[in-house]
Amino acid sequence: MAANRTYKYYDIILGAFVTVLLCSNLIGAAKVATLGGYTFGAGILFFPISYVFGDILTEVYGYARARKVVWTGFGALAFASFMSYIVVALPPAEGWPNQGAYEVAFGSTWRIVIASLIAFWCGEFTNSLILAKLKVKTEGKHLWLRTIGSTIGGEFVDSLIFYPLAFWGAWEPNMVFTVLISNYAIKVLWEVCLTPLTYIVVNRLKKAENEDFFDRNTDFNPFTIETNS
Repeated sequence: MAANRTYKYYDIILGAFVTVLLCSNLIGAAKVATLGGYTFGAGILFFPISYVFGDILTEVYGYARARKVVWTGFGALAFASFMSYIVVALPPAEGWPNQGAYEVAFGSTWRIVIASLIAFWCGEFTNSLILAKLKVKTEGKHLWLRTIGSTIGGEFVDSLIFYPLAFWGAWEPNMVFTVLISNYAIKVLWEVCLTPLTYIVVNRLKKAENEDFFDRNTDFNPFTIETNS
């Protein structure tokens, strides 16, 4: 993969990835919903879509290009968290009645913010690494195995880090594990349901970009954004 290679849709997918990531964390994180007797954090309905984009990026463009997108998302999420903290902390103008609503919507504790950032970074890189390795192992066959398998691994790492780090001591241990397991199951189920759409997008992108990258000689170091392998 040449370092100066340009693609038609790479930047669009990068933007979509960051948009889903920010919206699911900022809009969905504070809402707890009940549907069909099941209670869950509303953000988990949309956050798994970021893993779908991660799968598409790694499958088409390779791990190194996906790694650059993960770092972009991490930076965007870190800035959004910092901005939320500053905006909430600013003294409200006299007579402005919405400070309480702002604190509820955007006033996540630093413990939850840090847990979210660490879990996202570890989960997304696990997802991308597993998919890249499986693609080489399967010689590009069985896309469903790669997308579902990588999500099972990535979402497991994400959930295993986030819920204990964010809520251990604040919730009862049984509650932490119950929410961890149930939300993890929903995230993986979403990936399974979206597999047909992933097939369509991946196949069309490969044709449009004339790219189907295999990470046979890739440096999998997550602490670099070099895109040439």
